[in-house]
Amino acid sequence: MPFSKLMGVKVTSAGKDKIEAEIEVRADLCTTGGIMHGGAIMAFADAVGAIGASLNLPDGAKGTTTIESKSNFLGAAPEGEVVESVTVPIKVGKRLSVWQTVIKRKNGQQVAMVTQTQLVL
Repeated sequence: MPFSKLMGVKVTSAGKDKIEAEIEVRADLCTTGGIMHGGAIMAFADAVGAIGASLNLPDGAKGTTTIESKSNFLGAAPEGEVVESVTVPIKVGKRLSVWQTVIKRKNGQQVAMVTQTQLVL
């Protein structure tokens, strides 16, 4: 996933039921005030949700694509910190899967909760 690589997403563990990843909050991922941009947070969550969906594809599927994403921004992630994500399936079906990603700072403070729906292609 070239864009995820560009952002610096590092997957630390991946299985059908849970994906864990982290990303360093760099200046180029920030908005005013040196905090992680909402779009960067959403892109991070989208990347790890897509990994979960891909790991759960049924036989013969060509891939997956995000068809819906909802983000709740719960706190700021300042430049220089590493934020961690945990992504779990809410439902995995034959045509759709729904994933929830919680992003936190190392001190446990929540940054965001993102729920997305992935379509099986």
